Amino acid sequence: QWQLVESGGGLVQPGGSLRLSCAASGFALDYYGIGWFRQAPGKEREGVSCISSTNGGTYYADSVKGRFTISRGNAKNTVYLQMNSLKPEDTAVYYCAAVGLTGPCIDVGITEYDYWGQGTQVTVSS
Repeated sequence: QWQLVESGGGLVQPGGSLRLSCAASGFALDYYGIGWFRQAPGKEREGVSCISSTNGGTYYADSVKGRFTISRGNAKNTVYLQMNSLKPEDTAVYYCAAVGLTGPCIDVGITEYDYWGQGTQVTVSS
C-alpha cells in the first residue's frame, strides 16, 4: 500500500525550530517531486516548499524563504522540512504530497499531486 506519513510537528515558541519528516512506504520518493503544504484554520491550503524529482531543484514560498529548508534524506525514503525562526503565522497543519511528474516542482499545481499524507500539526505560540 502506498502511503505518506508526516511527523515532527508540535508546539514551539516563536523563534524556535522544528523538523518535519515525510516518510514513504510502497514507493520510492526519489522518483517523485515532493511538496510541503500547510492549512491554517479558515484558510485555503497553500504551498510552502517543494523539491523536484529530476535535478533536486527547490522552491520556497516568499513567506518562508530563508527560514525553511527542504531536503531529501539519504537512502531513508524520507523528505524533510527544516523550519527555523518560526512565527505564530506558521501555525497550521502541514502536509506532504508526492507527484509523479518530471520537471520543476514549481510548475506543478496542487491538484496534480498523486499522494498525500494525513498531516501534522505545527503550533507556534508563547
